[in-house]
Amino acid sequence: MWPAEPTVGMPTETIRLALAGDVMLGRTVNEVMHRSGPAYPWGNTIDFLRKADLTVINLECVIAADGVPWSRWPKVFHFRADPVAMESLILAGIDAVTLANNHVLDFEEQAMLELLGRLDDAGIAHCGAAPDLTAAARPALLTRKGITVGIVAFTDNEPGWAAGPSQSGINYVPIRVTDEVLSAVRSAIQVARLGGANLVVLACHWGPNMRERPTPTFRAFARAVLDAGADVFFGHSAHIIQGIEIYHGKPIIYDAGDFVDDYAVDPYLRNDQSLLFALTVSRDGVVALDLYPVLIDDYQVNFATGPEFESIASRIEALSAEMGTAVERRNGHLGVRDLGKKKGKG
Repeated sequence: MWPAEPTVGMPTETIRLALAGDVMLGRTVNEVMHRSGPAYPWGNTIDFLRKADLTVINLECVIAADGVPWSRWPKVFHFRADPVAMESLILAGIDAVTLANNHVLDFEEQAMLELLGRLDDAGIAHCGAAPDLTAAARPALLTRKGITVGIVAFTDNEPGWAAGPSQSGINYVPIRVTDEVLSAVRSAIQVARLGGANLVVLACHWGPNMRERPTPTFRAFARAVLDAGADVFFGHSAHIIQGIEIYHGKPIIYDAGDFVDDYAVDPYLRNDQSLLFALTVSRDGVVALDLYPVLIDDYQVNFATGPEFESIASRIEALSAEMGTAVERRNGHLGVRDLGKKKGKG
């Protein structure tokens, strides 16, 4: 189901990068994996994920054998998956996870550190949460076919969890277009470039839940991140898909929506409908962006068909058109029509 190989006029050296939004493997999903096996949550998307040269998700839970739920201040949701979830990530061919979010410390520091150790043992790269700020801000660097992709992760959620010089936690940043904030962004991007990254993806777990559109401040921030040197903005946290903007030839995925979870479904906003993003990448940037509608049902994600496909396609077409981006139908999936060097509409 991947788009065809690059054709005339496209760089010959490219890789396929798959991006998926929030993956929560705890609670009922965890129970189902024990009953039906660790491959179950990925449904018929698993081969697609495995065939990508690189697959990156936002892991919205901690994976640990045990832990004490966070209680230093009130927190409604606590997401933890048993170690079976590590096998699930491996089976799906997950190459990297972003951890700068509001659930990585749901079961205190010990569980987070256990997660980091398990990811390291499995050879799965990670970024955005660590024993100290320097490590939390450090990019994940992944190389395939001579092309290196750097992943940097930030979040504006849970400021009390912000990592410090000797304090474990998340790579926290407020969403403000200020010199102080953008200095941290530029520094992280520079570290990725110095590490050899040809392409830098900045992942941001940001904003409130169930919002169909980013605010003007959020749009200004995403554009500033690309102006600071990132090549792709990869947003998540709203639990629903938002529009896509092409800014100077660089894609802004304002929110990728959910990918695997057990969440209650809003009948209008449809947080069970989402997209799998497939980027064709060269050393010079993103060559193509394809979109695959997916549906979460019975704690499993599958490619959407029929009326569900049409519903998702119509929504992302309309939301992206508001940002000056043309999304078109392409033989069973969707694609962004023009990645030319142009500035998106305000």
